[in-house]
Amino acid sequence: MTFWILITHQLNSEIIQEYEQHMQMLAAKLMWLALGSLGVDQRDTIWAGSSAGFQEAQAAIQLNHYPICPEPDRAMGLAAHTDSTLMTILYQNNTAGLQVFRDDVGWVTVPPVPGSLVVNVGDLLHILTNGIFPSVLHRARVNHVRPRFSMAYLWGPPSDLVISPLPKLVNPLHSPLYPSLTWKQYLATKATHFNQSLSFIRNYLSSPDQIS
Repeated sequence: MTFWILITHQLNSEIIQEYEQHMQMLAAKLMWLALGSLGVDQRDTIWAGSSAGFQEAQAAIQLNHYPICPEPDRAMGLAAHTDSTLMTILYQNNTAGLQVFRDDVGWVTVPPVPGSLVVNVGDLLHILTNGIFPSVLHRARVNHVRPRFSMAYLWGPPSDLVISPLPKLVNPLHSPLYPSLTWKQYLATKATHFNQSLSFIRNYLSSPDQIS
């Protein structure tokens, strides 16, 4: 797999800036739809900003290219992982390759639908909702007929913002599963424990101070 951070290409900067603006608005709307379905409102998320638009959110746009591979069963485009974000909004061309893991089924291909976007729940939204919205384990396979392109909008909070299960989703019957920690601290954990990071902070951490 090859990728480019397009923000460095001046020729495309206006297009990318416009795309980022639309993705920011879409991500904020999707976030409120997700949280609203759990009974969470703007008063429960002061960190979202004064107008609840998540103005302080941080994001990156990544364009991925998966070339044609003559032996796709012997190669992997992108290894299995969860995203260390609140959510990731993915556009893909009409070449299949994205797969998600389902516990009772195994790996399932996500067929590309023209004009559609794929939304992946990230690890931080998993923590915020106390596991109600689980982050999705996914990977990318290569294709022996056509190259595959995708554009990922990786959306998260400020790096120093403390993330923890939302108080409205915690009660005597549903205790908090994860300690409070910043995105920066979670990324440090992810760098060491990779896909076991959520399990690690749930089972072994009582305080973010334990993160080196």
